[in-house]
Amino acid sequence: MNETGTRNGAFGADKFGFTGLKAMHWNLLEPRLYEHAIRAGEAELVHGGALCADTGVHTGRSPKDKFIVRDAATENTIWWDNNGAITREQFDLLHKDFIAHAAGRELFAQDLYGGADPRYRIKTRVYTELAWHSLFIRTLLIRPERAELKNFVPELTIVDLPSFKADPKKHGVRSETVIAIDFSRRIVLIGGTSYAGEMKKSVFTTLNYLLPEESVMPMHCSANVGPGGDTALFFGLSGTGKTTLSADPARTLIGDDEHGWGPSGIFNFEGGCYAKTIRLSAEAEPEIYATTHRFGTVLENVIVDRETRMPDFDDGSKTENTRCAYPLDFIPNASKTGRAGHPKNIIMLTADAFGVMPPIAKLSSAQAMYHFLSGYTAKVAGTEKGVKDPEATFSTCFGAPFTPRHPSVYGNLLRELIAAHGVDCWLVNTGWTGGKYGVGRRMPIKVTRTLLSAALDGSLKSVKFRTDPYFGFSVPTELAGVEPHLLYPYKTWRDKADFDATARRLVRMFQDNFVKFEPHVDADVKAAAPEVRIAAE
Repeated sequence: MNETGTRNGAFGADKFGFTGLKAMHWNLLEPRLYEHAIRAGEAELVHGGALCADTGVHTGRSPKDKFIVRDAATENTIWWDNNGAITREQFDLLHKDFIAHAAGRELFAQDLYGGADPRYRIKTRVYTELAWHSLFIRTLLIRPERAELKNFVPELTIVDLPSFKADPKKHGVRSETVIAIDFSRRIVLIGGTSYAGEMKKSVFTTLNYLLPEESVMPMHCSANVGPGGDTALFFGLSGTGKTTLSADPARTLIGDDEHGWGPSGIFNFEGGCYAKTIRLSAEAEPEIYATTHRFGTVLENVIVDRETRMPDFDDGSKTENTRCAYPLDFIPNASKTGRAGHPKNIIMLTADAFGVMPPIAKLSSAQAMYHFLSGYTAKVAGTEKGVKDPEATFSTCFGAPFTPRHPSVYGNLLRELIAAHGVDCWLVNTGWTGGKYGVGRRMPIKVTRTLLSAALDGSLKSVKFRTDPYFGFSVPTELAGVEPHLLYPYKTWRDKADFDATARRLVRMFQDNFVKFEPHVDADVKAAAPEVRIAAE
């Protein structure tokens, strides 16, 4: 599958319906994509060999600009309270206008897999206007062997045209930016944004819609496995530590962001990682840092020195959401199969901006479902357009923007799997301690890693636990290597009355948020809600 197409405007229609293209470049490998991107001025080469691109005004996802076609198939299966809708006619107009907009342009096509388990993967064809976007999605999804491309028939098609601007009145959308999904025909149209992460999340959203019908749990989580075969899952929104904490040199990395849990165990949806790079250092995260100095890695919105071409990961002047995308095998201890057995531990990561949650807590199965449906964390600066400072938020299933079905579908699937495989569940606060955001400090990563190691090797279960008076879950009272007061958030605050008031406020936020889920859960899950039991510890 070499580069094809002509430069004279005579390129004919392909199976998607494009006509009059200047050229279509099929399944180009990394060197050719580098050449196209640099020649077109899309990106620049940086020290060590990575390619660095600027995503323009969109430095994060635009979840409010995502729409799903509302038709007979989706009418009763989509969680419409969470997902925007457009009509079949509006999507068809958008589709037609995308094809017209592409005429006379060069496009890049990649044939890839979403899903490491052949039984559940989706064959995905991605057309991009930008060469670096083609490199990005080739890096993030699973790359078939070249022989497999000869008879590749896509089951999902994504068209990514950043220069296209939607017409809100004509297309029934919110702005000139659009991510439109037709689940019936399995087509995704992305326009008006150069943020490459929209492509990978469109694949994830599609698998989130399709897999539950096959009793497979799609999850916004990272995963790794220990030497003894003990698999761990790390749920969490962007910036809570999924990538950092799963990149453990003592454990094999399965993947950093998206997985499925099926009858045979865990499988990665992707073939690469997409890590935040703000304040990235060789000392704190050596494996990830090393990838940023390799040919084949894509950097996004990273500030680069004009003379030395060295990336400055401490510079967030463009955005706090600077990123690097790299193939999974750039991590030395990454899995070659992207698959592992059923998990032994589930970690739910939250960046508590209020600073009142302990660094780790043991959850019952009912509490695990409660916190999974709640999805409490903080939106991290830059991850979504317009978010400049961390904000407390509840993102159900730790990934509401990618949740097409009602959360109870995923919650019930998860609870069944936890019960069937005897999984231990933990809530880990990677957010603030000693005060709320702006007053306290970020939880030391060394503390988080020490507690996680003890949870994963089983030793944490043998220590003494207390019941948290605000949230009701079990919290260890001590662990070697961890300052005891950190396990008692109340003790880390100077103003004890302020702690109590802040904790009570967060408890009320949990309770108010969960009202919408109460009709869909059992009594024991309702009873797992936080409830202030005493005034203070």
